[in-house]
Amino acid sequence: MANPQEAGLAKVDVQTPVAVEAPKSRAKTPRVKKAKPEPVKRTPKAVSKAVESEPVVAPGKRRTYSGKERAEKIAQIRKLIAGGSSVRSAVAEVKISEQTYYHWVKAAPPGEESDDLKDLVALEAENKELKKRLAEHLRKENAELKRKLGI
Repeated sequence: MANPQEAGLAKVDVQTPVAVEAPKSRAKTPRVKKAKPEPVKRTPKAVSKAVESEPVVAPGKRRTYSGKERAEKIAQIRKLIAGGSSVRSAVAEVKISEQTYYHWVKAAPPGEESDDLKDLVALEAENKELKKRLAEHLRKENAELKRKLGI
């Protein structure tokens, strides 16, 4: 009889390993390059027109404004707001962002905002001068009274 341990084991066919093929990669198609637009040649007239109108800013570049331009734009926005428009619509009309407007207002020197501050400074100087004159007058009056009383 056969060995009982061998009887429990089934006969297993040993097969030779089959070569597994890797999936084929997609064939690469060449990319189509887009044609670059030709640069626009400007004549002297076109350049002078560009300077007179809004400045030409390349895409992705930020527009920088001088201090005078900033002050003008802030004044325009304040005028629009005083006329009853919202900050958002006023800033959109002047073509800057709200955030830029608030940064400019925060960075603006206080003397530039209005004449109220100048008036306040002038009043403070006048009050200081009047206080000096009043103190002088009271000292003279006090000295005269002491002299009359003999003190």
